[in-house]
Amino acid sequence: MTTPATRVSAFTDDALGTDDATAVAERIARGEVSSVEVVEAAIARIEAVNPALGAVAATDYDRARTRATRLRTMTPRDSTSPRTAGRRHTDDAAGDAAFIGVPSATKDNVHVAGIPMTMGSLAVPTTPGTHDGAFTRQFLDTGLIPVASTTMPEFGWTPTTERVGGDVTRNPWDTRRSPGGSSGGAAALVASGALPIAHGNDGGGSIRIPAAACGLVGLKPTRGRLRLDEGNASMPVKVVVDGVLTRSVRDTARFFATAERVWRNRRLPEIGLVERGVPTGQRLRIGVMVDSPVAPASDADTRRAVERTAGLLEALGHNVSEYAAPIPEFFKADFEDYWAFLAYAVARRGRRMFGPDFAPERLDPMTLGLAQRFRRRAHRTPLFMTRLGASGRVQQRVFGDIDLVLTPVLTHVAPEIGYLSADLPFDVQFERLVAYAGFTPLANATGAPAISLPLGRTEDGRPVGVMMSARRGEERRLLEIAFDLEEASPFASLARPDLTQLDG
Repeated sequence: MTTPATRVSAFTDDALGTDDATAVAERIARGEVSSVEVVEAAIARIEAVNPALGAVAATDYDRARTRATRLRTMTPRDSTSPRTAGRRHTDDAAGDAAFIGVPSATKDNVHVAGIPMTMGSLAVPTTPGTHDGAFTRQFLDTGLIPVASTTMPEFGWTPTTERVGGDVTRNPWDTRRSPGGSSGGAAALVASGALPIAHGNDGGGSIRIPAAACGLVGLKPTRGRLRLDEGNASMPVKVVVDGVLTRSVRDTARFFATAERVWRNRRLPEIGLVERGVPTGQRLRIGVMVDSPVAPASDADTRRAVERTAGLLEALGHNVSEYAAPIPEFFKADFEDYWAFLAYAVARRGRRMFGPDFAPERLDPMTLGLAQRFRRRAHRTPLFMTRLGASGRVQQRVFGDIDLVLTPVLTHVAPEIGYLSADLPFDVQFERLVAYAGFTPLANATGAPAISLPLGRTEDGRPVGVMMSARRGEERRLLEIAFDLEEASPFASLARPDLTQLDG
């Protein structure tokens, strides 16, 4: 017997309403609501929906309330500086913070003082953190107030948020289905309306995939755009970047503009505050690729979403054409070998990484299977490390004379819970997840930016994401085209069911 689909919505008539993070921040600044009220609303919403979604790793309610109360007692001038809100911050530019008092969450794989960082693994001890990591400090300096940390699969290896023993995070659009991964908990909370914005990070698609599955905006920025926590910064090939999941393009744009004012990588062109679409008269050359050269053919819903978006881009005046990415044949194997190398490092050196209480016997089958795969292929390490390290040069061949590339995010729509289960035999799970996430890893290897936008729908109204990719440093162009597409085809949400049925 098939379990009926269940949608889970936290949207209600409280201090958060149906607003995005920008609107919440503006209402706080005008004095229409207080940071205390919106934080309490977020806590109440999380408590209401988390039993159905399983999206919270740890709560931080008391400190969130304390921070919100401090903001309420400040003068307007004081309240524009997160430094005065009792946090340890690093840059006086934080006075430009855009999201003062807005509730949010961090993912369970960054250092946050007072909160355990378990990386989604039963093997990692649940010891409260001793400090805020480099990215966490930058995140806090945007003014956001974390109320919780969010769930992820073990070490972020998989494009779903399912852990051993049936410990799963569910998609609020259909609780029978996966919310994607590895930032699945963040996506579930934002899509359900429990939070307006949440942190995610992306080492192979882990922002873009849950954004696609849950109907959100998910920008994977250029490598080096934001600060990295210690663990990610120590990777030999830095495929992981941090960002946010949001329900609107403007929230994503404002987050990166504010984070850039806190700390900017001078080796990259400035994004600045993007507030509108592509400049009038600018006609972009956009290549469209519906099927991945390293994965099975895309399913019908996915294909329809890409074709519909291509039509929107043509209607906006851009030059849209079919495109075949010149991806080297060895890329897929190299990325998979690097992934296995990272799992081997965890299995072999877990106590050094996470302390003496690390329990390797509690690692998931995926981690153990990847580690075993690396042992068989360790002789390839110098080769794949060298080629992945040089992937930035591949990007120039990938784009050629194209400005942007339009593809699916995933080869098929979000699968039912269990299809990518952590309890599956390694070979079965590995084959399925590699086929599912056939588009996203290239941007991680090259360091280029890419954004997932919720521009497609299944026949029953579930989200289907599409991806726009650009050259390194061109987040501004991605945000501009995203603004235009959002205006041309407003994004559906669980607060706006009238937008769930799309033409085409």
